[in-house]
Amino acid sequence: MQISRSEELFKRAKNSIPGGVNSPVRAFKSVGGNPVFIKKAKGAYVFDEDDNQYIELINSWGPMILGHANPKVEEAVRSAIKNSFSFGAPTRREVEMAELIVSMVPAIEKVRMVNSGTEATMAAIRVARGFTGKDKIIKFEGCYHGHGDSFLIAAGSGAVTMGVPDSPGVTKNVANDTLTAPYNDLESVQRLIDANKGQIAALILEPVVGNMGCVLPKPGFLEGLRKICTDNNIVYIFDEVMTGFRLAKGGASERFGITPDLITLGKIIGGGMPVGAYGGRKEIMNCVSPQGPVYQAGTLSGNPIAMAAGFTMLSYLNEHPEVYTKLEKTGDKLVSGFKKSLKKLNLKYTINHIGSMYSLFFTENQVTDFEDAKTSNTALFGKYFHAMLNKGIYLAPSQYESLFLSTALTDSHIKTILQANEESLIEIHQ
Repeated sequence: MQISRSEELFKRAKNSIPGGVNSPVRAFKSVGGNPVFIKKAKGAYVFDEDDNQYIELINSWGPMILGHANPKVEEAVRSAIKNSFSFGAPTRREVEMAELIVSMVPAIEKVRMVNSGTEATMAAIRVARGFTGKDKIIKFEGCYHGHGDSFLIAAGSGAVTMGVPDSPGVTKNVANDTLTAPYNDLESVQRLIDANKGQIAALILEPVVGNMGCVLPKPGFLEGLRKICTDNNIVYIFDEVMTGFRLAKGGASERFGITPDLITLGKIIGGGMPVGAYGGRKEIMNCVSPQGPVYQAGTLSGNPIAMAAGFTMLSYLNEHPEVYTKLEKTGDKLVSGFKKSLKKLNLKYTINHIGSMYSLFFTENQVTDFEDAKTSNTALFGKYFHAMLNKGIYLAPSQYESLFLSTALTDSHIKTILQANEESLIEIHQ
């Protein structure tokens, strides 16, 4: 049997890269088998090293909202490259980019560019601690904020206990400053605050969760957190690395009508290139060096190539609100088709959906938090993933990841996806 190029590359990669991949979910461990190595992408498609073509529903984990290799973004990158790749000095485009973000996101009054979503969340927490003079933070089970030490914390044994390290290398002292609550549970948050009076600097969450699958906030949850944070002098942080500029022009804060104190961004503000940012209220952002005492720096922050790509992407979204109308319609058509198939086949699964984000959970339980998500049949999802892959549909290789749609998807693509979905569901239940 001839080995595929992807299998050959994975075998080579394992000799020089831990686990053969540069990010864990790419290893296909949760779905079984070996990863597909991607060679190129265009529009709604990705192509692997064996020239297999797939309709793709990850879109680089969110940023390719206009599809892969958008011509306008590609031209902006080509033009910027002519002037060199990096300066480590201020540029006009950084200023224009900051002004554009501030104009599009009402909750952001000042913004600082960084190099990744992880860097953005790490910096936001540091700034919140510097601004409040307090040490502890609250995060939510199932929300992912990158691999910073403060975020790799599992819940403790009780509602008011400190967290415990969720990864070797994270110290107990770091875990002691991280409190964990169930998502969508206001009462648990209040208990944590009552047990740690005057010690909590920040509360951070994904306003729509993308890292336990797509999970939506219950009515009143985000509003309740806003009041709790205001009443207790806690910096309220929206991690919008996934939802920023995707759920609306102004992100989740605009869509839900909530004004957090800080917002973290990534991915999409670089048009898919390595980039991140954090921003919010002036009085908080003015604490950042060199204006204030909270230190944060980066040679590649505001990289001219990433800024060119991101500015072009965000400018297009700002000038073409019909993008969001199209994304809503695409999401509605796709999810409506999934539900029809499930009903026809008499299968009981749960679909969570908002705009251009969705997840099909292999559980009949309503999924509103991480404990609900963990009732999913992950083995069955693995079979479904490979059945879809064999039919030319590339999904996230994990039950616990949201899928992301792009404007490159046409009615023809949707029809193909729905047909593959129904055939795959039949196949895995035979």
